Amino acid sequence: MSDFWSWYIIILVVINIVAIWGLLHFTRELDVTPEEDGTTGHAYDGIKEYNNPLPRWWLYMFYITIIYSVVYLIVYPGMGNYAGTFGWSSAGQHQEQVDDANAKFGPIFEKYAKIEVEELVKEKKAVVMGQRIFANTCFACHGSDARGAPGYPNLTDSGWLYGSTPDDIKMSITNGRTGVMPPMGAALGEDGLKDVVAYVLTLSGRESPTGDAEAGKAKFVICSACHGAEGKGNPLMGAPDLTDSVWLYGGSPMLIAKTVTEGRMGVMPAHRDILTAEQIHLVTAYIYSLTNQ
Repeated sequence: MSDFWSWYIIILVVINIVAIWGLLHFTRELDVTPEEDGTTGHAYDGIKEYNNPLPRWWLYMFYITIIYSVVYLIVYPGMGNYAGTFGWSSAGQHQEQVDDANAKFGPIFEKYAKIEVEELVKEKKAVVMGQRIFANTCFACHGSDARGAPGYPNLTDSGWLYGSTPDDIKMSITNGRTGVMPPMGAALGEDGLKDVVAYVLTLSGRESPTGDAEAGKAKFVICSACHGAEGKGNPLMGAPDLTDSVWLYGGSPMLIAKTVTEGRMGVMPAHRDILTAEQIHLVTAYIYSLTNQ
């Protein structure tokens, strides 16, 4: 930080420590003339205030905390840019822990990285390690059980937007994915929207209470560029298969209409800077094992 903010923090800390010491020292005993009963004359809801100092042991404990804070600020950082005599930092401690973990688990990761994913899923310890890395890194979106949530893919079913091979999974984890469904409400109009939703429902063997599915089939041509003429999707574009029972954002008529009208944009962040290649390999094995064992 700049010298200005460094000195600002230093001065503020020193003032606070001195002020606390002064408060304790100069209020050890109130300088008032006591009443006949030994009180100060102040009463709160019938409770009278006596002019008694703090117990010595209690006062000394406060002084000890002040001394401790001074020693702490000498030893550890807390005074602006001053690093402390120990040279400790949270970043340094984190790096030490990372180095220790790499020294401990690095050889194990390297051993498993040499095994193809299709064979690695047979190694129970490797799958468990991948599961733990997944639970620590990916649970916020996909859930600790990998079953996802609306807008976040369920990794335990058969619906894969970008392919389910080990290479596909590893590519998704490493580089991330960005899926875009453009809004089509304005292009279709109200009646056209109902017709397309009705047709989309028929692709998965359902019927719609409103709309003309046959008319929707003709209008679906504007969607076929991504989803294909038969609605089976396109893994290269991340366009979902509309003929199965897997719906990323929900498969009710209302939610399908919302998706068609407003569009969707899903982002899977790249993890190449979060996980090592060996860790990604283990996570890939865990995810692959969910549907291939």
